[in-house]
Amino acid sequence: MIRHADISDNELRSKIRNHEIHFGGNRKLKIYGGLSCASGKRMKRENRVFFTSEQEALQNNYRPCGHCMNKAYKKWKEGMMNV
Repeated sequence: MIRHADISDNELRSKIRNHEIHFGGNRKLKIYGGLSCASGKRMKRENRVFFTSEQEALQNNYRPCGHCMNKAYKKWKEGMMNV
């Protein structure tokens, strides 16, 4: 997990271009989603984190975004209701 506040804009762009970063998340809400998600683009820089994989986000106890990852979110929600 990489905090947006800890990385320069040039380094971030480079990691995205090189496919080293695939998902972004909100550190306070513990939600992750795609880099093109409109909800994710509105969050504050100090709350934004980046993940190399979906597994990394899940291992850090983040849940899928209900907007850009609707199917994964529904699957996650069903799993939470069965607990």
